[in-house]
Amino acid sequence: MTTSLTLTENQHAALYSYLFPGDGLESAAILICRFVGPERERMIVRESLNVDDRSCSVRKRNFISWPGESIEDAIDSAEADGDAIILIHSHPGGFYEFSKTDNASDRTTIPALFAAVEAEGFFHGSAIMTPSGAIKVRLYCQTGESRDVDKVWRVGLNIVDLTKDSPAPAMPFGRQMTDTLAGCTACVIGVSGTGSIVAELLARKGVGHLILVDFDIVKHKNLNRIVNSTVEDAEARQLKTRMMAAAIRRYAPKTRVTIISAGLDTRDAVIAASAANILFSCVDGMTGRSIAELICRRCLIPLIDLGVTIPTRRDSRGMVHVADVCGRIDFVRPDGPNLSDRGAVTSEGLRAEYLLANAPDAAAQEIEAGYIQGVHEEAPSVMALNMKAAADAVLEWIARQFPYRLDGNSGCARTLFSHAAGELELIPEEEFKTEATGDLAFGLVEPLLGLPCLAPIKVRDAA
Repeated sequence: MTTSLTLTENQHAALYSYLFPGDGLESAAILICRFVGPERERMIVRESLNVDDRSCSVRKRNFISWPGESIEDAIDSAEADGDAIILIHSHPGGFYEFSKTDNASDRTTIPALFAAVEAEGFFHGSAIMTPSGAIKVRLYCQTGESRDVDKVWRVGLNIVDLTKDSPAPAMPFGRQMTDTLAGCTACVIGVSGTGSIVAELLARKGVGHLILVDFDIVKHKNLNRIVNSTVEDAEARQLKTRMMAAAIRRYAPKTRVTIISAGLDTRDAVIAASAANILFSCVDGMTGRSIAELICRRCLIPLIDLGVTIPTRRDSRGMVHVADVCGRIDFVRPDGPNLSDRGAVTSEGLRAEYLLANAPDAAAQEIEAGYIQGVHEEAPSVMALNMKAAADAVLEWIARQFPYRLDGNSGCARTLFSHAAGELELIPEEEFKTEATGDLAFGLVEPLLGLPCLAPIKVRDAA
């Protein structure tokens, strides 16, 4: 069941310019949307089409007459991929409800949308926008029944709930925030050293739905850095996702947990992750990060990627010393600089991981090096460092959705901390050169994420 619609900050700004040209009269636009999530939980805006004011036969402060040609153009754009069409117009007077005139108009136009682009369930719809930028959306099914979409999210430097006809966000760290988080879905990719702590913090903050993605099992060597894990879990070779889900049920019974005991490079994992409002990438390798950034961009989900490391150095006698104890947290908005733009994912690194994956003997030594670079440690004592990075990552989400930074979020695309030097560095988006990709809001069109390896098995076999 679709519970939200998401658009980017830039999409919202363009839509606002269409609907409020400055003359105080109603204007119109059309949204082409796609559904994501295993049960179409989310709707995302693929593109917005302006309805030229000059083509409208009547425009008043509380009424507008649409030209049929504009809707025909929208149908042409939507039918190729079976996209949904949302007819949206402005309410310059600020009325944040559908009027009787709006209801009558929908009874005429919505059936025509279903006749042109066939769909089951609640699919096409209508929407209004007020001068504050708030948006109210309702979806229709073929029988004419309608229901409101619970939330409209604008994702950018901040994550804004546009179903509130007020610019004031909920108060952070209080009851308002808890109530809001109860309606949110967070996906944690990698439920190990940092990911298990992120999941723990999110569950204890009352996030309503957690999606946990990890293929691995609990092992004796990582008991000292995976929260809630036990010797019994290691002996039973328990999946990390199942271990964490069982723990969450004990202390956060209201949190629904979906587990995907597979890598992010699988269809089930990608489709499940696309239902989230926020992604936390807690993986060690670049392959997982590259897939996470694709989900972020194609499904309009903000991404927080984090990592810790302890680089070492050798002195003149060949003795190994810790050079730093540091971490990184990146906040990635769907249409901003991604992890590749920031150097957290590189073609060389991806190639090296591919070669390592296909050369197990060489891979073993690299993988076991783990957190402490240049030193083999079977069970490094890094939980305190993981906890700091995980806490900073969760606080980054809170700062974006419930802004509290004194200077705002614009200068905090990347946070770097060094415990050895006692330093904190904040890096703005402007420091990264963004390469256009052209796949924003592509959603779950096949092959998933544009990756042939994620195509349905029958399709791959046929190829």
